[in-house]
Amino acid sequence: MEFVVRTRSTVLPRAEFLWPPSGLFFRLDRRGRALTGVTVTALAVLVAGCSRPEPPPEPVRSVKLLTVGVTALQSQIEYAGEVRARVESRLGFRVAGKIVRRQAELGQRVRAGQVLAQLDPQDYQLAAQAAQAQVSAAQTQRDLAAADFKRYAALKAQNFISGAELERRQATLQAAQATLAQARAQSSSQGNQTDYTRLLADMAGVVTGIDAEPGQVVAAGTPVLRIAQDGARDVVFAVPEDKVAQMAPGQAVRVRAWSGGETLVGRVREVAASADPVTRTYAVKVGLDGATALPLGATVYVAPQGLGHAGTQAITLPTTALRQQGQGTAVWVYEPATSTVRSQEVEIASADGNAAVVASGLTPGMQVVATGVHVLSPGQKVVIYESKVPGAPANQAPLAPDNAADKAAPAVQPAASAAKP
Repeated sequence: MEFVVRTRSTVLPRAEFLWPPSGLFFRLDRRGRALTGVTVTALAVLVAGCSRPEPPPEPVRSVKLLTVGVTALQSQIEYAGEVRARVESRLGFRVAGKIVRRQAELGQRVRAGQVLAQLDPQDYQLAAQAAQAQVSAAQTQRDLAAADFKRYAALKAQNFISGAELERRQATLQAAQATLAQARAQSSSQGNQTDYTRLLADMAGVVTGIDAEPGQVVAAGTPVLRIAQDGARDVVFAVPEDKVAQMAPGQAVRVRAWSGGETLVGRVREVAASADPVTRTYAVKVGLDGATALPLGATVYVAPQGLGHAGTQAITLPTTALRQQGQGTAVWVYEPATSTVRSQEVEIASADGNAAVVASGLTPGMQVVATGVHVLSPGQKVVIYESKVPGAPANQAPLAPDNAADKAAPAVQPAASAAKP
């Protein structure tokens, strides 16, 4: 409240007081008596009515508590994996050409020797005919050289020619025979080139990919189809760098299909020697029995044995008991002597299902507010919530040694009591 004094002379014969909230003013003479406006009593009433009321006392809240204890961790490290064929081949033509027909389709099951695709064979057929003609010419030359040698051998037997002449005829025959062998080899090779215009399946399996279409000109060796061979299956998954050292060939791994079903047991067959350049993870292959009927490309859960902390004793808390305090995490600890709560910082190590694993900050036996932590303040008085259900069991976790809270992979225990606004 503000009073403005207006003076009309230096000796203050009288004073005017203006009360801005109501626009009223009053005058006082030299003796302090009211000349106009409100009386002093009325002014006191107005001033009292303008003062702020005292805030109501903070309510005493009922809270649920849980007693800090230790429990065995239940969570197991799982990775997402994919079922793949142990042998998957990329098939391509052994000669270049234009694809004129493709008989195989994606997902089709093929047998060994089945024709999958066809190149235009015309050029290769012409080359094969030319090679066959060379064979015929070479064979004619060989037959002529053989006849000459036979005739000169008869003349040598009658001493009509010298031995040197007979040797020349023999060399000519041997050269003709070599030329014929060369022509036959070239003809056979050209015949193979013609056969290579047909792409055949070299194994029984399933077509898992198509990389070329009819009308496309491909070079020799360009992948055209991918075929997953029938037989044993592999589960491929990736592990981070801090876990790859714990993976070794022969290690047991539990495999569970995403769609349900029984849990299978496999063995680590291969661990990548280098990390993926993009994800910086290491690929691990787990071999499954050949009789396992998991479809190719199916998603599975992989749980390598020895990587989890299942069974480790540690302190756990429900996430409803945690709150953010600055850059850290804190809980409300109940003080029985004063029936108040105080803030206690904790360090969270990891998660165990829906609970948080506490690494430090709590010891077994402490009582922690379980829910409604956002409505409490330091030093606030609270009362313990009592369940109205008769015979309700107490949520008290078994106590454990004090050093259980400082384990490397502590766990969080189920809530025993929680805060309620």
